[in-house]
Amino acid sequence: MRQRILITGGAGFIGSNLSNRLINEGHHVIIFDNLSRKGCKTNLAWLREKHGVDTFNFIEADVKNYDSLVRSTEGVDRLYHLAGQVAVTTSLENPRQDFFDNALGTLNALEAARNVGNNPIFIYSSTNKVYGGLDKIKTIEKKIRYEFVDNPFGISESQQLDFLSPYGCSKGSGDQYTRDYARIFGLRTVVMRQSCIYGYRQFGIEDQGWLAWFMIAAIKNYPIVIYGNGKQVRDVLFIDDLIDAYEAAVKNINQASGEIYNIGGGLENTVSIWSEFGPVLEELIGHPIKIDQKKWRPGDQLIYISDIQKAKQELGWYPRVSLDEGLKILFTWVQNHHK
Repeated sequence: MRQRILITGGAGFIGSNLSNRLINEGHHVIIFDNLSRKGCKTNLAWLREKHGVDTFNFIEADVKNYDSLVRSTEGVDRLYHLAGQVAVTTSLENPRQDFFDNALGTLNALEAARNVGNNPIFIYSSTNKVYGGLDKIKTIEKKIRYEFVDNPFGISESQQLDFLSPYGCSKGSGDQYTRDYARIFGLRTVVMRQSCIYGYRQFGIEDQGWLAWFMIAAIKNYPIVIYGNGKQVRDVLFIDDLIDAYEAAVKNINQASGEIYNIGGGLENTVSIWSEFGPVLEELIGHPIKIDQKKWRPGDQLIYISDIQKAKQELGWYPRVSLDEGLKILFTWVQNHHK
């Protein structure tokens, strides 16, 4: 059934891929974006070229503007809230702006959905940073990576929240507001605590989208800085699998409403930031890569791996694109689009 769907941040990396999927499915998509992020205008042009100018609506506006959100949300059946400030480092430079973009922006989106939406399904793009530095989780340092000692499946949704950094606080605030709007107001909300997402249409920068950024920097011979020792481990998830998770939540909304899910690559899709990924990138590009190492950054987790068992059990979702396959797809896309 054709639905009216609003995507805040719909011209960004995740948003443009989600918009493309939903337009292909025949839905009426409204892209709400202030175009402040690198690549957003390019992504919007790509969507227009691929689908035509009349296949979706674009509203250039900011989530801090509640009136614009209300007008855009009227009558929608789904709202994917992807807009916001995305980098820990940026939040350290300007905490007030980070709060307005993330915490206030999410509250505005929830209020708009509650007051003028068509009882919409509300998907919130949260982050694993709500768990903080995980300092109390036992880890062991091995030759090329860190490993958990007592968490065989990674970090589950029962892990205690610890909002470290202004970014963690602002995203965590939105995370908890979204959950509470299901309990208090009956809004059909789902919180997706996402790990490292990567894939085509990702214009990575040093502060966010590290897999894409390293590939872009290597191809264009930009300097690559590694903060810490490069053994930090992340689970990574290909963009198509993330959108599948969103779709699984919508399909199973009676189960998913009011729930929180850790969404990442899980144990099978982990890589250390440079000790393991560096050699892979050097093989892809065909020559050694020089790096500059600097001190650790605040809030940087030694290891984060999503325990995705809850999403598997309740939504029937799991990653289908392997790390090896996904990295090759991303590298090919960056090679073809780096200019």
